[in-house]
Amino acid sequence: MEKRLDALEGEFLQVYEKLAIAEKLQKLQKLEVEVAEPEIWKDVARATEMNQELARLQDETQPWELLKTQIGDLKELIRLADEDLKEEIAGQITGMEAEFTELKKALRFQGEYDKMDAILRITSGAGGTEAMDWAGMLERMYLRFCEKHGFKVTCLERVTGEEAGIKTAVYEVAGTNAYGWLKSEHGVHRLVRLSPFNANNLRQTSFALVEVLPRITADTDIRIDEKDLRVDVYRSGGHGGQGVNTTDSAVRITHLPTNTVVAIQNERSQIQNREKAMEILRGKLVQMQLEQHAASLSELRAGESAGWGQQIRNYVLQPYKLVKDTRTGYESTEPDKVLDGELDEFIEAFMA
Repeated sequence: MEKRLDALEGEFLQVYEKLAIAEKLQKLQKLEVEVAEPEIWKDVARATEMNQELARLQDETQPWELLKTQIGDLKELIRLADEDLKEEIAGQITGMEAEFTELKKALRFQGEYDKMDAILRITSGAGGTEAMDWAGMLERMYLRFCEKHGFKVTCLERVTGEEAGIKTAVYEVAGTNAYGWLKSEHGVHRLVRLSPFNANNLRQTSFALVEVLPRITADTDIRIDEKDLRVDVYRSGGHGGQGVNTTDSAVRITHLPTNTVVAIQNERSQIQNREKAMEILRGKLVQMQLEQHAASLSELRAGESAGWGQQIRNYVLQPYKLVKDTRTGYESTEPDKVLDGELDEFIEAFMA
């Protein structure tokens, strides 16, 4: 048992160091002192950001510190234990090994943007009501996935279809490694089923585009030259009270070199809509950099990102049941579970 626990401790400490848990704990302790000061709430936005960072660091470090303590306690127990406790100790080691296996999944999130929150945008393809209903099904799938993972979801924009589903929806997803978890979902999703909207109940193929972008809030993370932007303001057509509908609060930002357009109208003020639009634009440009393997924004080429050309997953409900990822080959014969948010195995296959 001692050798088994020593081996677990040795591997644990290697991963602990690789993930810089000690450094994160120092940052956490410093941040705890700062957020305890009442003065930070003079700048509400900054205080909110600091508290979100505090919660993220707690989520990242606490499980590791707990397991580290448990390993140390069990080593001491083994030293003092008699024969009657050996079976119980062996069971505890097995439990720790399983917990460590789960914690090691954090090693997968070492990408530059993996630890960031995410922007999730779902857009229905051509095909009218069928496509909008499919986009609505995907929206529910991702909301269920986020709920199961404890992510906080905020709706930034949502345009419903005339009969069913959605034309488009934009969500902000906050939580530990949110972008790292969701980035594999970026691309076109294809559905094959018997149409519930067709009197002849014919088989129908529908498409929806899912965009997953890192939520980049600071100009320092990616600098966009103001001369490359065209900003248009217009009257919001959405809900939200008198202010939204009677003022030019909606904002459309175009990044001229790449012809990338972002429009937001849900917030109550033009300033808030511009801030949200800039967050999404930064994320879009970063995603384009990743897709085009560009070293800088100046190297980006308009019209050369994946967009509607990248079909990543097929969901077949008729004449048989199968969900298959075209990139990894991973498949499931239980589409109902997948559409209820059980995406972990598809995501883990992508990250493997």
